[in-house]
Order: sequence, then C-alpha cells, then structure tokens
Amino acid sequence: MRDRSYRYVGPVDLKAAVRPDSGGCRIGSAADFDSWVAERSAEDLVDPFTFVVGTDGMLRLAPRRSEHVACAGGGPVLGAGEISFTREAGQWAVGDVSNHSTGYCPDISCWPAVAQALDRAGLGRPAGFTHEVVFRRCPGCQEHNIVREEDFVCVFCGNDLPEVWNVDPAI
Repeated sequence: MRDRSYRYVGPVDLKAAVRPDSGGCRIGSAADFDSWVAERSAEDLVDPFTFVVGTDGMLRLAPRRSEHVACAGGGPVLGAGEISFTREAGQWAVGDVSNHSTGYCPDISCWPAVAQALDRAGLGRPAGFTHEVVFRRCPGCQEHNIVREEDFVCVFCGNDLPEVWNVDPAI
C-alpha cells in the first residue's frame, strides 16, 4: 500500500512566500543526522523542530517556528509535525514527536511514513506519535478543526465533524 500524501491546506500567502530553494535540511541517513545535529547548540536542541517527510520518504528538519510548507519546499508530504531529540546511552533518539501541522493537517495514520524516515536516519523512536493531533474539516463551514477529547464538533459553527480524516477535499 502506498503512503497517503498530504497537500498543503493552510493559508495561501504562506505557500506563495516559499522560495524554490527553501526546504528543511534533508536527513537521509544516520550520517546526515550526525552532521546536522553537530551544527546545533545545546540551546537549539531544547525546543522541538519542525519536520516533514517528503514524498521521497526523507525526513526534513527546520527550526520550530518555520512553516511546514517552507520545510517541504512547497510540495506535498507523507507526514509533518513537531519533533524533539534526546541522547540515550550515547545515541540520538526522538524525545517527542507529533503530527501537529496546521498547514498539512496530516492524519495520525501517517505514522508509518514518519517511522520509516526516522529509522532511515538511525534515530531511536517511540512506537507511535507521543502526541496525536486529530484534524477534521467541517462539512458545514469548511473550517479546519483540531478535535480535542474525542469531541467531534466544529468549534466554529457547532456542526458534527466526521469520524474519518477529510481535511483535503481533493483526496
């Protein structure tokens, strides 16, 4: 089964501002990650980073306040969110990882693509997202929602939200 890709569904002005040469740092191996992390200060590593998994299956990292669409170079992704790293027994590992990206609103089912990218980068990782974000688009007002505490009700208009992911109307 092919991984689902996610198109950018956030504000159009943010995507329009993406430069062709932009994009997060591509991490395709343990050596790539080691080189990337060596350039970070201990202070840099305190905050989580923005990440995407490109349609090529590669992890891309950018500073936390970066837009996911910029990290992805404007293209579709297999997963997106926030990630932090920690040292465990002399090895780098994922501390926390989520699918929190309001620009792509990926479903929690994108975890296998994220896990494969982390494995390729030689990073120890949890068995799933440490924080899952459930996104839905309201069929009434069309606004994107984050579902909290399994309350599938639109915070904008009060309509019921679907149980299954539906953020991108083209998919």
